Amino acid sequence: MAKSDLLYLGHMLDAARETQQLITGMSRAQFDQDRTARLALVHLVQTIGEAAKRVSQAQQILIPIPWPQIRGMRNRIVHDYTNINNDVLWDTVTLHIPPLIAALDQAIIDFKKLQNP
Repeated sequence: MAKSDLLYLGHMLDAARETQQLITGMSRAQFDQDRTARLALVHLVQTIGEAAKRVSQAQQILIPIPWPQIRGMRNRIVHDYTNINNDVLWDTVTLHIPPLIAALDQAIIDFKKLQNP
């Protein structure tokens, strides 16, 4: 893994963790009522997708996460920002981000092991 890949994976992980901090203790009803939280989550999901675009193809092959869907969601947010579906956003941050965090954590641990055997 190139150091730039590690940097972008770290950006993805940081943003993913921040999504979880934002929704900790938040119900779906609270999410629906909290425009500021929704805007922050949109930005964080967009950041995850932007960083994912910058990870090398070689590295993407090695990390089992849904790269096309992550990039696709970023593209949807950026290019169709007036049509963000809050159901999809909620499902993303509650269902899909936790396993993404686990996969990114493992990828970074593996990289560090290779650097410092």
